[in-house]
Amino acid sequence: MNHIKQQIIVSGVGGQGVVFATRLLAEAAMEAGLNVLTSEDHGMAMRGGTVVSHVKVGAFRSPLIRRGQADVGLFLNRENLSVHRGLMKGAGRIFVNTDLPGEYLHCDATGLAKDAGAVVAANLVLLGYAVRTGGLFCTAKQAENVIMRISSPRQLELNLKAFRRGTGDRHEM
Repeated sequence: MNHIKQQIIVSGVGGQGVVFATRLLAEAAMEAGLNVLTSEDHGMAMRGGTVVSHVKVGAFRSPLIRRGQADVGLFLNRENLSVHRGLMKGAGRIFVNTDLPGEYLHCDATGLAKDAGAVVAANLVLLGYAVRTGGLFCTAKQAENVIMRISSPRQLELNLKAFRRGTGDRHEM
């Protein structure tokens, strides 16, 4: 029996791919035979407002992550730290899309995504970075399998390329 338990928040603004990243994590958990619950708060996402999703992997009863309980935070927008940092555990791992150092792990996901061909893929770069550092429950191979399954055919190559930039694998398709 698998005893993995991880509470993950994905925070960003409308258009940054919070929902896609959430789906990818949920699908990776299901593919690994793990229980998973998700919840999203879109707010004013259509107008560039804050979006946060909750992903609980393991034996949980409620999809919402309470204050101070998140094990991992993926912040696609550095400014969202002030909004959602309170959801993080003191020892939680925070991954931020920025080139500015701070009290978090950071990666210039936007810059790497732009280099890969589309700034809109920064979500996958940051996700790849979190996987590379061992911050998430899944492996790079599991995440790539999901990317291959859920990406639209015209986005597949770009999505894999962006994810691989985050993992440090520069292998081109």
